[in-house]
Amino acid sequence: MIVFIIQGTLPSFCYAKGMTSFLYEKKIRIFDYPQFAQGLRDELIAHAQKIARENNLKIEYIPKKNFRQEKRIAEILKNRGNHPGLVHIFSVQESCTSYKPWHDKNTHKTFLKYDPSEKCLRYYFYFIHEVLGLCYVRVPTWIPFRLQIYFNGHTWLASQLQKQKIPYTLCDNAFLDIGDFQKAQEIANGFSPEHLHTILDEFSRQYCPFLKEFHLSYHWSVMQIEYATDIVFRQQSYLQTMYDTLARTAIHTVKPENIATFLGKKLHGNYQNDMGNRFNTRIEGTRIKHVMGPASVKLYDKFGIMLRIETTTYDVSFFEHYRKVEHRDGTRETKVAHVKKRHL
Repeated sequence: MIVFIIQGTLPSFCYAKGMTSFLYEKKIRIFDYPQFAQGLRDELIAHAQKIARENNLKIEYIPKKNFRQEKRIAEILKNRGNHPGLVHIFSVQESCTSYKPWHDKNTHKTFLKYDPSEKCLRYYFYFIHEVLGLCYVRVPTWIPFRLQIYFNGHTWLASQLQKQKIPYTLCDNAFLDIGDFQKAQEIANGFSPEHLHTILDEFSRQYCPFLKEFHLSYHWSVMQIEYATDIVFRQQSYLQTMYDTLARTAIHTVKPENIATFLGKKLHGNYQNDMGNRFNTRIEGTRIKHVMGPASVKLYDKFGIMLRIETTTYDVSFFEHYRKVEHRDGTRETKVAHVKKRHL
């Protein structure tokens, strides 16, 4: 199954030239941009406070960077339960990118420039969705309002199994048992990006009220993805007898060129990014991690009964596939090309 972190961008807000054009279209002076942005910020803050009141929640401010939101959410869920609805809201001051007004004395043009020095208040809305399970939506209160949405494919599959009354045992993001593994695989294969797109649009409208006012909609792209392949053994002893040999053989025999081939790459002599194998012994057991640039492949035993192979990347364009490619001159061709980040 898959863990997603998805980014939402507003096409007319996500770069300085586009934001400049938007202000001109709305007849807003460029040097009035700070006041315009502050107005939207205040609207988002008031909206977050309204959502908190309607759900009898208190927004929890996070003062420290090392605060673990997942741990706090787990504590809340123990008492709350896993029924659908809003779980908690965090607020935190984080660095962000934005724009600043600028007048070029040479060209006599006034426009917005990129400004990386901003800090803004961000809200993390944690909730249990009836289809996707536990999710969060991170909403910044300053332009360009890049959203971040997280959900876990395991909880999505769990909800689908419940609907079809297929028994399962889910523990710490892993299915230890499923009444009908074949049917579960068929359900997983039927995951619909189109349906996901509809759900993401619903999230954005729910937490960003200004979209309706300006007739805006988000463009969704995969920011980070984790794909886990789980092999479940009928008895712990089956995995235990082979795992130690498997792990230690892999760390000594798998070479960088093998990692590159597995990830669909060829290793060149001038390759300069991170590359290699890592072997860790942890409280939970041992783990092998193969790394190449933004992608990694991990192998470890989970609960002593499951062998998990986990492929992760924070840049999906690292991979290639056979697809239609549009060139700047308007021509198209079908060839092997990098996966587009804007893939939803």
